[in-house]
Amino acid sequence: MSEIINYYNQFDEWGRLEREPIEFQVNWHYIKKYMPQTGSILDNGAGPGKYSMELAKDGYKVTLTDLTPRLVEIGRDKAKELDLEGQFEGFYAADARELNMIKDEQFDSSLMLGPMYHLQQENDRIMAVKELRRVTKKGGLVFVAFMPRIRHILTSLLFPENWRPNDNLDTIIQFSQTGCFNHADEGRFTGAYYFNIEDINPFMESQGFETLDLIGSNPGAILNNDNWNYWGRKGEQEVKKIIILIKEKATDPYILGISSHLLYIGRKK
Repeated sequence: MSEIINYYNQFDEWGRLEREPIEFQVNWHYIKKYMPQTGSILDNGAGPGKYSMELAKDGYKVTLTDLTPRLVEIGRDKAKELDLEGQFEGFYAADARELNMIKDEQFDSSLMLGPMYHLQQENDRIMAVKELRRVTKKGGLVFVAFMPRIRHILTSLLFPENWRPNDNLDTIIQFSQTGCFNHADEGRFTGAYYFNIEDINPFMESQGFETLDLIGSNPGAILNNDNWNYWGRKGEQEVKKIIILIKEKATDPYILGISSHLLYIGRKK
């Protein structure tokens, strides 16, 4: 995990969600659609707390955890800066596989929008989901982010030099079989695991969850800067219409493979 911590120590994760606002807006739309109006929420693997802050603004009591201590401190500072400290019940540097500081069935709902990206061993993925289930109340909702394998295969074919060692077909084929990606260039996104889409719901259901939805958080990732500039020149209302359209189509199973991230929504049995 040290390489992953090093990566997030130098990466602007808050800024990523600012630069890729569609992902945040789509996720937030569906989180609010399913989330109860009040309650105690865990944001597990929260990064610097982009979702945590919005939940706190809406009156939820929030606990923030992340593997990277620096990001936890950024989250704490953001809460202070936004005068939201009173809505937080804790800030913890913690591994999603071992949430020892949290009691059983403590939360009405739990988010895990990052840890599943970096657990390459199946046992580790199971441990993280078991911990999420343990700390969530019976009947509570969970929101878990995944990265789809087919999308990274296509991305590697489109931009091979940017995703070494996926700059040759043999390595891409190997990745398609394992889902594990370790960047050849130091300091890049690495230690990653990408799911086959058809495995996500059965995996979560096998760990004691009822599936409510699986959405494409960012099918708009296929649009490049030139595309967005074209629509932007047509005016703000046209861009808003695109975002509304993407939100509406996010649940269409046929677009899941073109989205860079997916959001699983389930209920603890």
